[in-house]
Amino acid sequence: MSFIDTLLAAFKGENARVPLARGPASPWFFADSGSGRAPFEYASAVRRAYLENPVAQRAVRLVAEGIGGAPLRAADPQLMALVTETSAGQSLLETLACHLLLHGNAYVQVLKDARGRPVELFALRPERVSIMAGEDGWPAAFAYEVAGRRLTIPLLDEDAAPNVIHIRHFHPADDHYGAGCLAAADEAVATHNAAAQWNRQLLENAARPSGALVYEADDGQTLTGDQFDRLKAELANAYAGAGNAGRPMLLEGGLKWQAMAMTPADMDFATLKAAAARDVALAFGVPPMLLGLPGDATYANYREANRALWRLTLLPLAGKILSGLCEGLAPWFPETCLHIDLDRVPALAEDRERLWAQVSAADFLDAEEKRALLGLAPAPKDEGNIS
Repeated sequence: MSFIDTLLAAFKGENARVPLARGPASPWFFADSGSGRAPFEYASAVRRAYLENPVAQRAVRLVAEGIGGAPLRAADPQLMALVTETSAGQSLLETLACHLLLHGNAYVQVLKDARGRPVELFALRPERVSIMAGEDGWPAAFAYEVAGRRLTIPLLDEDAAPNVIHIRHFHPADDHYGAGCLAAADEAVATHNAAAQWNRQLLENAARPSGALVYEADDGQTLTGDQFDRLKAELANAYAGAGNAGRPMLLEGGLKWQAMAMTPADMDFATLKAAAARDVALAFGVPPMLLGLPGDATYANYREANRALWRLTLLPLAGKILSGLCEGLAPWFPETCLHIDLDRVPALAEDRERLWAQVSAADFLDAEEKRALLGLAPAPKDEGNIS
């Protein structure tokens, strides 16, 4: 039965659960929308960006490690311990941040004890997860593929508590999956890698392009096929590569070497690499100054750039992850949620000092109102105020 037949059967009530037509478990994550854009293949895109491109890897690590090491604040120590523990040896928050940046989706499996209480949060590989929708179109289960096996995880357990927490970026053209930053940065990453490869090959040939070997015979004859192949092989074996840079060439009668030069504009691949690197940094929300990219004067110094990174990228992404975890864990921790303790973030120290000074100087506010503005819990009755 084809997918269309299965879908029609589901709407007729013959099937209660229908898998979506495509999903992250398929290597082609974004299908072609008909606009001529090639599909986005996640596995090769991750290899090109995170494993082969220094700018993309540093941008992702800068954001993910910042979120993973951010100081948290929660009233419930059990919730704090559950979220701050590792997932398969890696920081849970750092792993989820990487998944959202690269894939656009983060899946957290809630492992429970015999009483149904969560004991561990495990981050699933997003490219292995497919959402299975019910006949009403809403997610009903998650399919996880690993080592050739397919495991179906129901959305809720017997007590209506979630088995998997799905956190995603907004995708305007998809109901169930999010769009990652890597999809937007893929072309810039490919351009940066191609420019780097070109520069490497140029350096291997003494930083100058190849020339032309011209045969000038007095009688007007041309080289035979065997002579042409022999000269071509000798040039490739004896004069190409970094080890043969600057090696003198011995020519026979009738042969003349004609050098071919490139203009400075044609060889200006440094500018091309810098532009591609800035596009990569823009896609992942990292100020180019923090990645050591030249020519960026948007921020006066590293301190301003670091503050912008926190305000514009780290805090919104951390808020999305923490709020998604708190919403999924609400059946067990209904009155508690996690927040980043802004007072303990060094990059935001000046902003917090300014806020504290402004709130302390507001004489028209009482102590409880001041604590609320600062994001603090109400003070016990026997504590003084901060005014």
